[in-house]
Amino acid sequence: MTELILWVNAEINRVVWGPPMIFMLIGTGIYFTVKTGFFQIRMFGYIFKNTAGSLFRKTGRNQKKGGISPFQAVSTALASTVGTGNIVGVATAIVAGGEGAVFWMWVSAFFGMMTKYTEVVLAVHFRQTGKDGIHYGGPMYYIEKGLHQKWLARVFAFFCIIACFGVGNIVQSNSIAAAVKNTFRVPHLLTGIVTAAVISLVIVGGIRRISGVAEKLVTFMAVFYVAGGTLALVLNASRLPGAFHMIFSNAFSFSSAGGGISGYAIARAMRFGVARGIFSNEAGLGSSPIAHAASNAESPVKQGVWGIFEVFVDTFVICTITALVIITSDLVTDPPIFDGASLTSAAFTAHLGPIGGLFITVAVVLFALTTLLGWSYYGLSCLTYLAGDKKAVKSVYKALYILGVIVGSISAVSSVWEISDTLNGLMAIPNLIALAGLGEIAVLLTKKEFRRRKSFPQISRADGYVPKSRACPGDRRPPAPPM
Repeated sequence: MTELILWVNAEINRVVWGPPMIFMLIGTGIYFTVKTGFFQIRMFGYIFKNTAGSLFRKTGRNQKKGGISPFQAVSTALASTVGTGNIVGVATAIVAGGEGAVFWMWVSAFFGMMTKYTEVVLAVHFRQTGKDGIHYGGPMYYIEKGLHQKWLARVFAFFCIIACFGVGNIVQSNSIAAAVKNTFRVPHLLTGIVTAAVISLVIVGGIRRISGVAEKLVTFMAVFYVAGGTLALVLNASRLPGAFHMIFSNAFSFSSAGGGISGYAIARAMRFGVARGIFSNEAGLGSSPIAHAASNAESPVKQGVWGIFEVFVDTFVICTITALVIITSDLVTDPPIFDGASLTSAAFTAHLGPIGGLFITVAVVLFALTTLLGWSYYGLSCLTYLAGDKKAVKSVYKALYILGVIVGSISAVSSVWEISDTLNGLMAIPNLIALAGLGEIAVLLTKKEFRRRKSFPQISRADGYVPKSRACPGDRRPPAPPM
């Protein structure tokens, strides 16, 4: 029976993460990039000022009523986005697709910025406020209120809940237990119990406590990893020009002999680079908008630029550091000697000595721990959407989630990872349908936000109305007449 389930899952996964899905995800990003006139480039100053730049102003992290701060929202999203995939996924992409996969990972992230931006804008625009004063939103809400397809919204929520117990819980706790066991010889069960205790102290407090912890933990985690990776690269700075040459040349296989070999190499580089890039930054999958919707930001567009910032940090900063450390270590061989986490660990050890392995262990623990926190909220939000705001239901969910951490620490999770990977991809299908049907609303909201700037044309009467589930800040036009 188990073999049959795994076989069915493998066949579904081949379709879900096959070329059509990859092209849909990239195509969505390209469409919104062109539609907004390359927003992520032309409005770079505005994006930086209202994301990283805002953290240095007194109002940058202010907490208002009705939600969490914009930075806490993006920290919660980054908690799940920046995970073990940034360590394992990048290494796997390089081994399978060559150094050129890194270039295509950058390409997917560049266009993925606008996919994530559109998701966040729609999530904030169509969100609703619960009895607890917290904002709730995400694909399930904009699918129901925008597309008016409640059944499709329920499908998304169902896949998200199941995925949160797999890739967001069991797989992550197992990664923590394995890393601690290999480095400190601590039994898996003990690590699982301690991890579960830490997680329970956080998630019982809901989104406010999760976001508060994520704000601090993600900041420390990012600084810690960037500092260690930068040190490794500085110590081997002479190898960086060669690493960049390998990335760009192998992306188009300039060194390959013969058109057939070149085409095959390019195809593999594109496939694994794009797929791992999307899997890492989650642009188009629909998970991160759930966290962004809880923000107290009044403008969907201003929270949307935090989505762009999220993809930038995840892929262009953290994934790039991992890739450069691996490539400059000269440990990428054919056939491969190392793969996945072992390759990244060996690369850091080659650069930093024995402390490099310890560094990766700490990084894996931090990355997996934050992923546990982020996905706990995604699952809770989707459950709240399906079952309503019931304390008993929430309590049962939290208890099961904490139990899952312990179970995951002592389990063999290869099959769980494969099934969760499929469910994670299935989440993208309803979300992409929604983006195709509602994306124009995000574009219109962007034009409205910048109507006084020369960056976008003035809104004309032909732009029509923006469907709303609530009043849109700054929108004084009367609601659309009934059809």
